[in-house]
Amino acid sequence: MALSTISSSSSSSVTSPWPYDVFLSFRGEDIRNTFTAHLYHALIQNGICTYLDEDELRRGDEISPALLHAIESLRISIIILSKNYASSTWCLDELLKILECKKSKQQIVQPVFYHVDPSYARKQEGSFGEALAKHADQKLNVDMKKLQLWKEALQEVANLSGYHLIRNGYC
Repeated sequence: MALSTISSSSSSSVTSPWPYDVFLSFRGEDIRNTFTAHLYHALIQNGICTYLDEDELRRGDEISPALLHAIESLRISIIILSKNYASSTWCLDELLKILECKKSKQQIVQPVFYHVDPSYARKQEGSFGEALAKHADQKLNVDMKKLQLWKEALQEVANLSGYHLIRNGYC
């Protein structure tokens, strides 16, 4: 990642209009206590103010408005696409908001493909396709318009230049 760029820009965060430099979007059950925890601590240790939901949300807060506000209030989003990312409607809604802010506020979006092939997100294959099919079948407050927006968002993020983490390193 361009941590040197992020780090050098965070030194001016005292006068920045953003309360955070980085927002981490990830599927908690997949990687909260492994990859995400290590990334979060590395960013913090380098002086990069990083939003992590478990640290920043007070118990009793409504999660959705708090997360949406956090996404709007940052400069950079790191989207960690893991095997079960698309199985979470929460993650998919975060992704929509992140990409909206990328367009409207010129925020930087950096995808990380954590042990998944980027083409699976792009083409909605593998676990991504299975998750979207399940959302469509269950119709749990998911209309077809929203499902289509999620598909387009996954295609968009998979087409961004990102990092592909495989079992023994990066591609």
